[in-house]
Amino acid sequence: QGVNQSSSGTDKVNSIINCHLATGRIGKPGMGPFSITGQPNAMGGREVGGLSNQLAAHMELDNPEHRDTVQRFWNSPMIADKAGLKAVDLFRAIEKGDVKAVWIMATNPVVSLPDTNQVRAAMEKCELVVVSDCIKNTDTTEFADVLLPAAAWGEKDGTVTNSERRLSRQRAFMDAPGLAKSDWWIICQLAQRLGYQEAFAYQTPADIFREHAALSGFENGGTRDFNIQTLQSIDNNEYRQILPIQWPTTDKTKPDIPRMFAEGQFYTPSKKAQLIAVTPKDPGQMPDVEFPLILNTGRVRDQWHSMTRTGKSPRLSTHTMEPYLQIHPQDAVRFAVQNNALVRMTSRYGEVVVRATFSTRQQAGSVFMPIHWNHQFASTASVGKVVNPFTDPFSGQPELKHTPVKIELFNAKWQAFLMVRNELALPASSDYWVKAKGLDFWCYELAGLSFKGNREDWARELLQASTEETECIEYIDEASVCFRIAHIKNNRLEKCLFVAPGYITLPSRTWLGSLFNREVLNPAERISLLAGKPPAGQIDAGPTICACFNVGRNNITSCLKNGQASTVEDIGELLQAGTNCGSCIPELKELIKENTIFAPPR
Repeated sequence: QGVNQSSSGTDKVNSIINCHLATGRIGKPGMGPFSITGQPNAMGGREVGGLSNQLAAHMELDNPEHRDTVQRFWNSPMIADKAGLKAVDLFRAIEKGDVKAVWIMATNPVVSLPDTNQVRAAMEKCELVVVSDCIKNTDTTEFADVLLPAAAWGEKDGTVTNSERRLSRQRAFMDAPGLAKSDWWIICQLAQRLGYQEAFAYQTPADIFREHAALSGFENGGTRDFNIQTLQSIDNNEYRQILPIQWPTTDKTKPDIPRMFAEGQFYTPSKKAQLIAVTPKDPGQMPDVEFPLILNTGRVRDQWHSMTRTGKSPRLSTHTMEPYLQIHPQDAVRFAVQNNALVRMTSRYGEVVVRATFSTRQQAGSVFMPIHWNHQFASTASVGKVVNPFTDPFSGQPELKHTPVKIELFNAKWQAFLMVRNELALPASSDYWVKAKGLDFWCYELAGLSFKGNREDWARELLQASTEETECIEYIDEASVCFRIAHIKNNRLEKCLFVAPGYITLPSRTWLGSLFNREVLNPAERISLLAGKPPAGQIDAGPTICACFNVGRNNITSCLKNGQASTVEDIGELLQAGTNCGSCIPELKELIKENTIFAPPR
């Protein structure tokens, strides 16, 4: 998405389209610019006018004829004649007091927008904040004056459209819990209470869809690309059973048009394509002496957006349990950063503290940090705090992949990890914390610039032994500030805490995490517990590579080193890794490259 997520993203996309047009690579098999987007239903959102500068059915807000068409179709007494505020501009207007009420639906802008310190200030100042969400506790709902329970994806009924213009039915497969309702129902109820009963009298999603289809064909005559007029008269039963279909669909005898522009005709007054001249320009801010590195942001494999739902899944969290900053080893030397050490990254807008990881795949001069972590899962790892707020003048898309930053070592005097069966509230003594959901446990990564108070008291407060039946195993080294404590109840691990100076590497969490699955610890496991290493005969699986089958890195490298496997297919046959969703296959290939030199001939 780097093309779009730029202050000149529209120009870059037009450049790509220009190249295809100039070389005749439009409307032919295997050719054409392809939409790179982050949402499964991004196309559908645009079809219904889901942006502040659009009308529904692909009509344009700045086109007087389109405004007149929509106004007459809806029989509306008025229609907006200028674009509304795009997301970044909206929160600037809120902070200024120009916008006094905001309704936020199905998004988490306090995490996802750039310069989130400014967004937080705006939300704090806003007189009325209404939030519709399927999750109660998010960074955005913290500011809500009114919180509306919305239906989640699997509880909704409607249609979605993918990048090949294929419109599909989305059928709910779960009942909405409690008082949760679909977004369309919530909007209609509010509109009716405001006096617009007739205009918002929809009873089902099918009612809305029929109007949507009718508007797409209203006075169209082949002048607009989006047209599904053949679906405007379907009844509720036909709507429930509708099969996937590609637009435009204007002829019931030929419902699908798999390839557009094959005849060389375009949706312009002249029917000819239009090349748009563009002039390259630099990003909003360039690196300098004070901020010499370029921050790039993006996703990790198993998380989605701001983790409001995926962060609750142990299977999705085990692959990457802690946010990180990926750095090229040359830059690490340049800025005196050690691998796996905590670093502070600062821009002109804010700072984060995150763990450094070295990679030669990262371009020197640039660093990468994931977008997902927020204040629900980490103390200081919301990357939006440092991302600059420059936007594309046409699309309003923020420049999420080019922010000048600087990094420095975060000199933690102590670090720790805590594993517990049940989620808990952390004391305020940690300058850094991250939490992740594991199988039958929560894992907390902790660090501090100093101990605030007595560390033994801090540890006991953190562990909170609940009953006298709990056994406590302790190891304490006063001289080196190392201590390890485990609580066992009925011979079952309940909690463990490992604390060490900031420069000491703590044991792997993988094997310790597996002990929470045990109904009873055997004697060898009890003895090895505070060592953090499995006893003889047991293997530490290592960090999870395949989340589908919970296959760890050490399991895979062992098979590669002893010659049992040398290909992705071999690994799949032995361990099942890579045989389901396939998202771990790139990592499997990397492990094969790393361990090929150790594998004996077969």
